[in-house]
Amino acid sequence: MTIETQRLLLREYTMDDYDALHEILSDPETMQHYPAPFTPEKTRWWIEWNLENYRKHGFGLWAVVLKETGEFIGDCGLTLQSIDGQLLPEIGYHIHKKYWRRGFGKEAARAVRDWAFQNTDYDAVYSYMKYTNIGSYSTAIANGMKKVKEYPDPKNTISYAYAITRNEWEALKAHE
Repeated sequence: MTIETQRLLLREYTMDDYDALHEILSDPETMQHYPAPFTPEKTRWWIEWNLENYRKHGFGLWAVVLKETGEFIGDCGLTLQSIDGQLLPEIGYHIHKKYWRRGFGKEAARAVRDWAFQNTDYDAVYSYMKYTNIGSYSTAIANGMKKVKEYPDPKNTISYAYAITRNEWEALKAHE
């Protein structure tokens, strides 16, 4: 499975992605909105969890690769997440900090949003994040999402949930 955008390829993880992914997920600045940066074991688990998601659901977080160079720069995809106690389809993303503020997260998230509505029956897709994660909710907004919930979360103190419905997406695509 591969999703192609103007500048990116999104593809399934392999264990060969471990070193590049661990560089991102173990970085304290990148992971400042998580409880802690990932350990080597947690990064290995992350890849294995996504490989299992591909088998079980047909989707997961995918490796984000620059088309021009083939460089692994992050991940983005669809997973089922507990958002205020409900299991919901969530678009998540992590982009290497040296590529921040270049629109790669938005480009990848938009491709995943489109893929989700074209390939699943979900009536809405979500993104959730710690309330302090301005970059993440800015990406959600750029992806056509609106804030639909703010709730107490033991992991994040307070989490924000953003969503776009299938009808909103169809209206958005009609105007692109």
